[in-house]
Amino acid sequence: MWLIFYFFIEMKKFLMMMAVMAVAFGCTERKPAADWSPASDHILTQWGESLDAANPLPEYPRPQMVRKHWQNLNGLWDYSTAGSEGKILVPFPIESALSGVGRKTEADSVLIYHRKVNIPASYLKGRVLLNCGGIDCISEIKVNGCCAGKHTGGYTAISEDITGCLVKGENDIEIKVTDYTDASFNAVGKQRNDPSGIWYTSVSGIWQTIWLEPVSETHISKLKITPYLDLSTFTVCAETSTGKGTVEVRIFDGRRLVAKGKGVSGQEINIKMKDLKLWTPDTPFLYDFKIVVKDGGKKVDEVSSYSAMRKVSVEKDGFGTYRIALNGKPVFCYGPLDQGWWPDGLYTAPTDEALEFDIRRTKELGFNTIRKHVKVEPDRWYYHCDRLGVMVWQDMPNGDNATSPVWSGQDDFLPEAEPAPRRSEESIGQYWADWTAIMDQLGNHPSIIVWVPFNEAWGQFNTMEVATRTKLMDPTRLVNPASGGNLYPCGDIIDFHNYSEDPLPRSHPHKDFVVVVGEFGGLGLNVPGHTWVEDGWGYRQMENSDDLTERYVTLVQKILDNVDGMAISGAIYTQTTDCETELNGFYTYDRKVFKFDEDRFVEINRRLSHSLD
Repeated sequence: MWLIFYFFIEMKKFLMMMAVMAVAFGCTERKPAADWSPASDHILTQWGESLDAANPLPEYPRPQMVRKHWQNLNGLWDYSTAGSEGKILVPFPIESALSGVGRKTEADSVLIYHRKVNIPASYLKGRVLLNCGGIDCISEIKVNGCCAGKHTGGYTAISEDITGCLVKGENDIEIKVTDYTDASFNAVGKQRNDPSGIWYTSVSGIWQTIWLEPVSETHISKLKITPYLDLSTFTVCAETSTGKGTVEVRIFDGRRLVAKGKGVSGQEINIKMKDLKLWTPDTPFLYDFKIVVKDGGKKVDEVSSYSAMRKVSVEKDGFGTYRIALNGKPVFCYGPLDQGWWPDGLYTAPTDEALEFDIRRTKELGFNTIRKHVKVEPDRWYYHCDRLGVMVWQDMPNGDNATSPVWSGQDDFLPEAEPAPRRSEESIGQYWADWTAIMDQLGNHPSIIVWVPFNEAWGQFNTMEVATRTKLMDPTRLVNPASGGNLYPCGDIIDFHNYSEDPLPRSHPHKDFVVVVGEFGGLGLNVPGHTWVEDGWGYRQMENSDDLTERYVTLVQKILDNVDGMAISGAIYTQTTDCETELNGFYTYDRKVFKFDEDRFVEINRRLSHSLD
């Protein structure tokens, strides 16, 4: 009897301990989501159908700078906008089915989020940060009526120190959001207030994980890790909130300590490596990092991170052709155009498993590259690319399309005297604020090998200046100045888009640049029961899977046959999935049907991906 009593006492202690750890490590309290259900008759993914609305996207959202203690604020919030109010499931945008609201906001209306939060007493011993991966587009954060921060830009992360606004016990958080979508010059990507064709449903408000994080007065506010293969060195720079502190870095291969270094806040710490393991798509090895900050000999902050040893460059092959090179070896980049849209979550994947699915299947299907098209994903998307071994071409989300220059229609360089930009000074200023922040935010991810400032002349301006500044900001990656746009002799890559039966560049490529086909294909196939609308489209519509596969193999074979003859170094097929009215994905929009003969699809893809091996 006494043993039974003792067992129950110990079990009670264990359960209490687990409850404490759940709060400390960011697990939200699992409450029934009786006020939530999907708010759309559109198709859902399997992950959306089984979504745990009491605990949406519970993973720590920032794998490049991980702290142990945090509090996830995803879940049901109160919302109000333009005469409508109720509950909204964060972090799904209000227009999406998974938000539980499923309605568009007016271009000039304000969307207000509201929630009361109990903050652990231990958090109040130091500073408290309110973080969010993305809020589209202009946001103002208030805590207990106190203004805690303002932010503009739907693709850049937010981190506000809200300590001065907090009280013991319950705290009131309010976030006001204004989103003009394409009625302003802000970066919007494919979002439109009136979606059709290649333009999709607008996304407003919180669309990435929002969380609280307790930190010390002196804590890491910025972390930069850069690999230098030629020097066998990692350079680490950790900036602290106060500019104070000693920074200690340890690098691990699994559990084995392989290198370490020491410096101070804001100083570059060069750490020499031995017996290097290189990152490639076939061997995506990642080193683990522990970064500790000490102030007066006392540890005040510690974060976990990771990086990879790899080098991206332009190299000449044996025929004198300029090629994209990884670790000094030419590599053919072949992959899909990836829009990153979901029928149930729009900009937001239903789960982390869903987020990983597109990347994992892309790799399994024989590709080695993804072009992330005019969108910035949550950090975990790039983390999955890093660990799975997929090279990424990262687009800048376009904005101010109303002032876009007329596309020349030429596949050769235009005169160096580019016309004066049609964008206003304010518009150009916002472009640079966004692009600089995006590059800085994503810069630690080894999978990213190419920056793409412009797509198809959308908002294109001062191309040569933009390419030069982009390269100066990050000389460790390649610059594709204008994918399929107006071409100027700058950057590292010239990029042709061609959706015709012959996907090859229509003119002879310039010999001093890497040549790629940045978009081709767009073969469409309607799969009834798995479409957003009944009357979707593709650039060329196929009748069945056999016809689709045959046409695809023919297109890819033409590129494969001309890798050497036309000096092509990369190609991007449109696209990963169907997207709203577009039916040209190799998967349906709900990710439930793969449209091709998979064996033939994978075989030709692997041949092209390995054509320069």
